[in-house]
Amino acid sequence: MAASAERLRAPLITPLTLVLGLLAAVAAYFVVQRFALGLGAVTNINAGYPWGIWVVIDVVIGSAIGCGGFAMALLIYVFNRGEHSPLMRPALLGGLFGYTLAGAAVLIDLGRWWQFYNLVLPWHMNPNSVMLEIGLCVMLYVVVLWLEFSPAILERLGWTGWQRRIDGIMWLLIALGIVLPFMHQSSLGSALIVLGTKIDPVYQTPFLPLLFVTSALAMGWGVVIAEATTVSHSFRRPSEHRLIVRIARVVGWLLLVWVAGRFVGLMVRGALGGVFAGSAAAATFWVETALALFATAVCLSPAWRRSEPLMLLAGLAIILFGALYRFAAYLVAYHPVGSYSYAPSVPELTVTIGIIALEILLYLSFVKLFPVLHATRRAPAQA
Repeated sequence: MAASAERLRAPLITPLTLVLGLLAAVAAYFVVQRFALGLGAVTNINAGYPWGIWVVIDVVIGSAIGCGGFAMALLIYVFNRGEHSPLMRPALLGGLFGYTLAGAAVLIDLGRWWQFYNLVLPWHMNPNSVMLEIGLCVMLYVVVLWLEFSPAILERLGWTGWQRRIDGIMWLLIALGIVLPFMHQSSLGSALIVLGTKIDPVYQTPFLPLLFVTSALAMGWGVVIAEATTVSHSFRRPSEHRLIVRIARVVGWLLLVWVAGRFVGLMVRGALGGVFAGSAAAATFWVETALALFATAVCLSPAWRRSEPLMLLAGLAIILFGALYRFAAYLVAYHPVGSYSYAPSVPELTVTIGIIALEILLYLSFVKLFPVLHATRRAPAQA
């Protein structure tokens, strides 16, 4: 991260952070209930739906939203687009909290949570398990993210010796930070393949690993676009739109290929008729496609991508597209054997909202405490 960075000169406590803190505190109350009384006291998950929105939103979707650092590292270090370095630390910070809280959500969702350490004990491992690979990869990636971001913390604390040590192994951390998301994001798709006919044909395909990796990349760039635009306007900082426009071209072509590939895959498998069946899976398919095509049109249009408001909408559309795709694949398109049904309980929704609020609160706090944002010549206004 060659670009210099600075702290955001703004108050730590604002009306927004107080609201976010309150939402996180209410969620914490139900988390305590969950650990004291068990999953059944606060969730509606059952034998047919062993996972609910804690896994789907907080983990499957949350980890993809946290792929901003992965997406930017791929762009900067693999495709040698070093001019995008100013966007790296904010993207890395978003990924740090996205994955850390996703890991915490997994712990909350585990039935026998006190035995979580068995994941790293070789004599308890099942080498044929997709979930084992996901768990180990995510755990290691969280450690890598904290180490990658640690120079910002060490710089603020003035611990230059430790900062130099971390900088000395940064090449290894960057390599791991690119490889690991490819592994576990693809495995999130593989986890659905093993469910076979329980997944609606509109979503069940051998290419699920590829679709999950590429959608995570798109979501990561979408988060970078939305975050950079929002921060520059909210805190009256210089615009990063010049860099965003260059990212837009990349993500635009990726989305176009993704949508085209999905239609081709449906035709090859003889499942294209399913998108006209009037089912819930068909409905989510068309909404995802519309969101992806809207973002593609904005990103690939030279006139439209010059507009910051349109690019912000495109970034949000990319995030919603990927989130809906993953939500639908894991819940809407999932049909368990038997007459099971699932709707999240109020405590489940509250915990998920609280985790999202905590992620935003931590992000805002860190950009004000540590050098994260690209350094500018003029001081930003107080906010």
